[in-house]
Amino acid sequence: MVQAINVRKSFGDLEVLKGIDLTVRKGEVVSFLGPSGSGKSTFLRCINHLERIDSGEISVNGRLVGYRRSHGKKYELKRKEVAAARRDVGMVFQRFNLFPHLTALENVMEAPVFVKGVSKAEARGAAHDLLARVGLQDKPAAYPAQLSGGQQQRVAIARALAMKPELMLFDEPTSALDPELVGEVLDVMKGLAAEGMTMIVVTHEIGFAREVCDRVVFMDGGVIVEEGSPTQVLLHPQHHRTQSFLAKVL
Repeated sequence: MVQAINVRKSFGDLEVLKGIDLTVRKGEVVSFLGPSGSGKSTFLRCINHLERIDSGEISVNGRLVGYRRSHGKKYELKRKEVAAARRDVGMVFQRFNLFPHLTALENVMEAPVFVKGVSKAEARGAAHDLLARVGLQDKPAAYPAQLSGGQQQRVAIARALAMKPELMLFDEPTSALDPELVGEVLDVMKGLAAEGMTMIVVTHEIGFAREVCDRVVFMDGGVIVEEGSPTQVLLHPQHHRTQSFLAKVL
């Protein structure tokens, strides 16, 4: 589903990604752990071409992200082409980014209607189903300001699912939530994993990584330091940097 080859990304003189190689299979759930500033979120944004990589390449479902290849050369896609390719990838951010002037139902309907051209009637029915899927069937008329942080994040997940993505990216989806609200969002994510959704999750939730993920990737300093099964990385880390990090967070 995802293949990254020698991906590099700099912001000015700061090289944030220093040659990332990664393969994610269809249906796999992969979590990224690591200290702040290690490049996890930047890499996630590169998968969706929200950040433009400096070198290397990323493909999603066999298609290059942000580029096309012709006669052995790569050409950057136009903005509309990038937007069209991005439809297959759903992304949930730390901050919920809901439209404050729209209800929960309208937030979920927005992209299918205006991006995919789905009729409002069809989008409304699908949005009701998605809100029920994330446990908010009783909140279609609520505005974001009337919802808790956990509820807003569940609306954001429903909104991403409304585009019927083949890949879901989660960028620390619980980091802005009060501790008692974290579980309700993780439960939705666990449900998606059980349904076979391919997911890449940047998180500090070690329990989620251990229970739900097929693979854990530990990043530090812009490189992948260690990766493997949750048992391998979390219980028997080999690299001293992974050991040091886990000793502080567990």
